[in-house]
Amino acid sequence: MSRISPPPREAVVEVRIRELGQIFNSLDPSPFTERDLDDEAEAYIVGWAREVDTGAPFRIVVHLPEGEVRSARERGLESAIGNYFTYRAGMLERDMRDLLRVGRWSLGIGIAVLAVCMGLSQTLRTAFPHSALSQLLAEGIIIFGWVANWRPAEIFLYDIWAIRRRVDLYHRLAKAQIELKSF
Repeated sequence: MSRISPPPREAVVEVRIRELGQIFNSLDPSPFTERDLDDEAEAYIVGWAREVDTGAPFRIVVHLPEGEVRSARERGLESAIGNYFTYRAGMLERDMRDLLRVGRWSLGIGIAVLAVCMGLSQTLRTAFPHSALSQLLAEGIIIFGWVANWRPAEIFLYDIWAIRRRVDLYHRLAKAQIELKSF
């Protein structure tokens, strides 16, 4: 008999840096707790989060030199990382809303094009019922009408869900427990 193991209590992402400045974008003039993560640091954390994602809450362990740990705590590294992922989740949600708007607009256009194509196709078949060329053109016009709906179908069936998964991942990373360890 097989035993079902309980889900892990947390998914751990470990980051090792030599200095505190490595984790943040050096060109960002914002206060420490509102700074952007360095692109490489974000890619590393998100990449590992995807790898170890079991649905459990995340814990991000940042390994720093002994002297940097105190500085990181005093400057609020834990809240800075959480704030950054909350901000990024909000940006992705905005992108998703924009994509949904484009999808609705594209769907309206696609349905209108399909309706016109179906009307043209039917007109061709009625006007030239025994012509092989008109039948071929009529079918081509209908195919064109369906192709006009490709983009909205792609948006609603695939693109939105990929963004939704990233939004969920970033929200979970924003809620992650941040642990600072010295090495």
